[in-house]
Amino acid sequence: MAVRTELHRRPTNPLNHVRNLGILAHVDAGKTTVTERILYLTGAVHKRGEVHDGTTVTDFDPQERDRGITIFAAAVSCAWDGHRINLIDTPGHVDFSDEVERSLRVLDGAIAVFDAVAGVEPQSESVWRQADRHGVPRIAFVNKLDRAGADLDTAVASIRDRLHTVPLVVQLPIGAEDGFTGVVDLLRMRALVWADGHDTFEEVEVPDGLRDEARRRRRLLDEAVAELHPAALEEFCAQSTVSEPTLTAALRDLTRTGEGVVVLCGSAYRDRGIEPLLDDAVQERPADPAAPFAALVFKVNSTATGRLTCLRVYSGTVRKGDTVLDAGARRHERVGRILRVQAGRHSDVDTAVAGDIVAVIGLKSARAGATLCAPAAPLVLEPPAPADPVVSVAVEARRSTDTERLVTALARLVEEDPSLTVRTDPETGQTVLSGMGELHLEVAVEKIRRAHELDIGVGRPQVAYRETVARGVSGLVYRHVKQDGGAGQFAHVVLDAEPLGATGETGTGSGDDAGFVFRSTVVGGRVPQEYVRAVEAGCRDALAEGPLGGHPVTGVRVTLTDGATHSKDSSEMAFRAAGRFALREALRVSAMVLLEPVAEVTVTVPDDAVGGVLGDLAARRGRVSGSTARAGTAVITATVPLAELFGYATRLRSRTRGRGTFTTRPTGYAPAPDPVSPDR
Repeated sequence: MAVRTELHRRPTNPLNHVRNLGILAHVDAGKTTVTERILYLTGAVHKRGEVHDGTTVTDFDPQERDRGITIFAAAVSCAWDGHRINLIDTPGHVDFSDEVERSLRVLDGAIAVFDAVAGVEPQSESVWRQADRHGVPRIAFVNKLDRAGADLDTAVASIRDRLHTVPLVVQLPIGAEDGFTGVVDLLRMRALVWADGHDTFEEVEVPDGLRDEARRRRRLLDEAVAELHPAALEEFCAQSTVSEPTLTAALRDLTRTGEGVVVLCGSAYRDRGIEPLLDDAVQERPADPAAPFAALVFKVNSTATGRLTCLRVYSGTVRKGDTVLDAGARRHERVGRILRVQAGRHSDVDTAVAGDIVAVIGLKSARAGATLCAPAAPLVLEPPAPADPVVSVAVEARRSTDTERLVTALARLVEEDPSLTVRTDPETGQTVLSGMGELHLEVAVEKIRRAHELDIGVGRPQVAYRETVARGVSGLVYRHVKQDGGAGQFAHVVLDAEPLGATGETGTGSGDDAGFVFRSTVVGGRVPQEYVRAVEAGCRDALAEGPLGGHPVTGVRVTLTDGATHSKDSSEMAFRAAGRFALREALRVSAMVLLEPVAEVTVTVPDDAVGGVLGDLAARRGRVSGSTARAGTAVITATVPLAELFGYATRLRSRTRGRGTFTTRPTGYAPAPDPVSPDR
């Protein structure tokens, strides 16, 4: 029988008994329910919370409870079998993918949760790729096996096909849909059965009707592991099987290297399959508590009691009252309090050691991504890279007396969520808030209204357009001459502007291959090297505003082919100005194209609503790329301009009587139709 263990209040566990894990998945796959059951089974909470009741530990924000989804990553801590487990429940909606990105940076491993009916959904694939980039080992948990239409094999096939990894299934379900009662552990060839109304399982012999199937699947598991692991292959060749110790060690190795992913299954809602999941969450860590202190800040919250800074300790020990160095800002900070985080609740501790995820109070300026370290041993840890926002709204205080309060509220909001940006439009004077999607911005605005009690107005969301060169210009001559007394300015440049990638050679210049490349072919010293660099800087200045609508310019290659100098009046400032004005003129006479952001949209609708949904996507300039049927529903994939997706959720609900769902994933930019109004 499984036994609960009480939560250890102080981080006294040895380092090799600490596990920092994230729960990753598509929205509604069951991440929060899995987290809630883990907390319940480990004794961290004594009553099971439910998402639909708004009573879960990690979804503690009022907006999360109102919407029934996870919006903000929440850290919780519990103990299991002598191990300290720090869990981060992450959002599953694409608008909050940057919240997942920051969380992945501080994790040792992750549990990827998949819906047994839907399999790998779009955001599941996105967070899987994010984990690949960070090298985070994962195990997979196929959830909701009690649902109608649930099928483990179909879900596993989607893991293999869409995630391009080798699924290593270590469990066989007992029963199906409403009759799902347990699993067969294929490593030990034992059955784990959960009775209705019981929190724990009973370990019994494999049922007679499943013995042959269990042996077949164990054989398939042995063969799959032997193909990937040398020690397992050697034993398999010698004995035609792989022993349990060798198989266990091989599965751990393959999980750590990412060559395979262990797949477990169950139903979190019915408390079935969570204990084996906890037992399999193992990850070795080499950090040393005795080494100099180093930690990474991954989240900042402004609370009623002060500024809460969440961090992962990678090495060393930090104590209440210690002075630490913010390595990036070169600023010393004092740790006032250290808190063990339990989502919306906290408990004080005196120290935190390598491997801990804690929150501290007292830091005044540390931002998400900052490295905190011992002042005597400074270093900088690689921070998570925030994504570029693509959707914007104009915000303003309805009362002029609240303007300063709005500025303060926006500053706190951006501090907490680096994927949000705030800027002032220099032409209109509007305050523009930008984020990852419409829901992302709705949540941000609502947070300002609730937390700061501000009455604010919101303008129609705007998307981030770009401009690019379709057909360039060669040999454009520009002379910058200025004489107004004293030393003058003189710079003569000749340059070519062309679409990036229009030639097979990339040249020997500098720049970002995705947006701008600059090179010089000037010979004979007609333009000194320091002036060449100034011309490049001027060209970059000119890319900030294109001729079509003042949008940033991308996808252009500039070549400086000739120039001339003056013995007295030439300077870096003059050549920078010449580069700026020359490229502006070149873009003005070139054939330019307006680019608009596009997104991949995956729509799941009932069969009887497919026609109306396809017609609506076509009206929104969508290009359908695929459609599959699945148990009375259709899954449609299309590429749609982001500007056409505002208000789509309401339209989809109307056309499908509330049964349709959709997700979006930004995929880049595409030419906008001509003519197009940037303010549509």
